[in-house]
Amino acid sequence: MKKIPLLSLFAIITFSCTSQKSSVTQVEPTKYMNSITADELKTHLYIVASDEMEGRETGSEGQKKAGVYLIDQYKKDGISFPAAATNFYQHIPAAFLNAKRNENLPDSENIWAYIEGLEKPNEVLVISAHYDHVGTKKGKIYNGADDDGSGTVALLEIAQAFQMAKKAGHGPKRSILFLHVTGEEHGLHGSRYYSENPLFPLVNTIANINIDMIVRRDDAHADSNNYVYVIGADRLSSDLDTICTEANEKYTKMNLDYKFNDPKDPNHFYERSDHYNFAKNGIPSVFFFNGVHADYHKHTDTAEKIEYDALAKRTQFAFVTAWELANRENRPVVDKK
Repeated sequence: MKKIPLLSLFAIITFSCTSQKSSVTQVEPTKYMNSITADELKTHLYIVASDEMEGRETGSEGQKKAGVYLIDQYKKDGISFPAAATNFYQHIPAAFLNAKRNENLPDSENIWAYIEGLEKPNEVLVISAHYDHVGTKKGKIYNGADDDGSGTVALLEIAQAFQMAKKAGHGPKRSILFLHVTGEEHGLHGSRYYSENPLFPLVNTIANINIDMIVRRDDAHADSNNYVYVIGADRLSSDLDTICTEANEKYTKMNLDYKFNDPKDPNHFYERSDHYNFAKNGIPSVFFFNGVHADYHKHTDTAEKIEYDALAKRTQFAFVTAWELANRENRPVVDKK
């Protein structure tokens, strides 16, 4: 073996270490983004929003079946629960779920999966979606394919893409918590429980990406599904807003619609999904949404009505936004109240 002068050896080692440390940010996410496909999302959604799940009412047997399916998918992809937890469940007692308005809800659970960061493991990005819906009414199953089967299966595919990158040696700098929350339909209870009982300190939570209804189009976009509503990105952090915009411009090229981000919008969607329980704790948060449609909260919100190309593209957008947040040098600054 040829000898290397000591000074040269030091330079090589230094260069090697620096290269390894910065390799994550130099990797383009396109390959992993493209692993998120309409076909795989469709397979998951037909199961999560099937009649077998009985509308996934909070704490119901149908919701628990859906939860088991989610956990099985994480296990298949080699993704585990956080080391600080004992299993995939964050149990939520009925007393908490019924404290604000007693709806006789039984115990339920959030579900979490976790990929630990390589360089800044104590900084955590939370990607959330609610996996409950409203159950059955008058003998009809409310499948909740869009609301929020869509966000639920999006998390599975985003996690799989990050795990694929990790196996290739390009794991995220920061840790990522994939959080399926319960009780959203009854008042954002699951995300509220997590925010009051966080597994990781909220001060270490750098941002929340929340995905709730991303597979249909509303009347305002009747001619194209190549859009997504972006809500909340600029409410606390100019960085988060810029990250969303630049990720879309570079990779997904959708129309980012900010109509519902207006604080004066009468719908108040900013306060109506699970990101809000992170935002009100000062955590930069963004909500991706397709708007309401004729099947919203009806038994006709079924998997065969889904636009799977839109689901894939919006999920890819959430992934590349998460990629930047997980891998950029600095966490997004909180520069607004």
